[in-house]
This record gives sequence, C-alpha cells and structure tokens, in this order.
Amino acid sequence: MGHDRTSGDVGRSNLGSDPASLGLVSPNLTVANHPTIAHRLAEVRDRRTGRDRFRELVEEISMFLAYEALRGLGTAPRSVTTPVARTRALVVTEELLVVPVLRAGLGMVPGIQRVAPNCEVAHLGMKRDEDTLDAVCYLDGLPADLSQRRVVVCDPMLATGGSLAQACGLIQRRGATQVIALCLVASEPGLRNFSGVMPDVAIACAAVDPALDSRGYIVPGLGDAGDRQFGAPGTGLSGVHGARGNQ
Repeated sequence: MGHDRTSGDVGRSNLGSDPASLGLVSPNLTVANHPTIAHRLAEVRDRRTGRDRFRELVEEISMFLAYEALRGLGTAPRSVTTPVARTRALVVTEELLVVPVLRAGLGMVPGIQRVAPNCEVAHLGMKRDEDTLDAVCYLDGLPADLSQRRVVVCDPMLATGGSLAQACGLIQRRGATQVIALCLVASEPGLRNFSGVMPDVAIACAAVDPALDSRGYIVPGLGDAGDRQFGAPGTGLSGVHGARGNQ
C-alpha cells in the first residue's frame, strides 16, 4: 500500500488541509493517503453508518495505519519448508505494546493485532474536563517499566491533543524506547499542539481535518468515536451529534 509522508505529497487529508503546511504542523506525521482508506473514511464519517459497521471500519482503517507505522518492527530469520524447498524467511520477534486510550481506542486494537504478532495490550483511561478541556487520567494499566519497549498508543480522534499528549508522556516516563500514536482523524490545531509537547512521538493518521469548533470538537470529524462504536452511556444514542472521541 502506498503512503505519503509530510515531506512529500500528503494530499488534502482526504478532505481539506494544505499539503505544504502539514510538515510544518508536525514533522513526524504520516498520513496514510490511499483510495481504499479514503473509501472507508467516507463511510466512517457518514452519520448514517450504523454501529456495527462503524466498528468494522475502525478496525479496518487501524489495520492499514498499523501497516504504515510499524515498518521498523524487529525481525529475525527463520528456516521454513515450502511445498517445494527449504528456505529462509523473516518473522517478527519484537513484542509490541498496544495502548488503547479508553474507551474509543478499544476498537482499534483488533486491527493492529491482525497486522502485528506478539502484541501485548495495556489500557489507559483518559477523559476530558468539558469546562477546561484538560485531560484527566482515571485508569493506568501500564506496566511499571517500559524500558526497551516500542509502544503504540491508539486513539481514533486527535482534536486538542491533550489526552494523547498526556498518555504519551506517561508512557515515555516509564522508559519506552519509541512511542507511536495512531489516530483515524487529527485536527491541524491538535497536531500543532501535540507536536509542540511531544516532538519525538511519530503520528500516523488517515486524515487531517482543518479546524476545531468552540467546544474543541473536530470539524468536520466523524462524530464521537466512542459513542458511535459502543453507544452513548445512558442514552441509547449513536454518537453522531458529537465530534470528540478522546481529545
């Protein structure tokens, strides 16, 4: 699958950002710009897409993002026997730690696991204070020591960047060798904020949207990623009216 980094032709996030500006917004950004991803993005953005199909799309897009972001996984040679002859092949030996930011990030994990063998999963619960827009950690399921570990943090929406930055900072303080953030949709303001405080964290996303509204929601976004996957708690609503996910 082809992909574009910000130093090249990133495209317009499948919607709207100036390609020349994205490298300045975040030099470690990779936008997975491919027709098959664009097709799925169109469907995942559509407010008519039902909950079951939305979860399938989140998983599928996450699989593509993992493929793009994990090219450096550790491998080792192994001898295998084909129906024709014996040969040497490469197998993944690195044990990746996948950290979904609850609850929206949970739907990304199966797609990553389909791409990367030997995954361990640890959960982080982050929520946004709706008055201050600051991120608050309410669940820390990370191992105490992440030395020599590559960690993938998955959160469908990077809006203000606060929750993701706090999650990545916590992981870095535990000693992780590399932190990679996977998002379905990011906002330009959020990318700028995130990269300002987490310059060493690589980001892979499927689209970059141009703006946030006054509530800190991504515009045009795709709605509340958590609610659209799992339902709005206590309401039975599908989440099409919000645009948050984890911000």
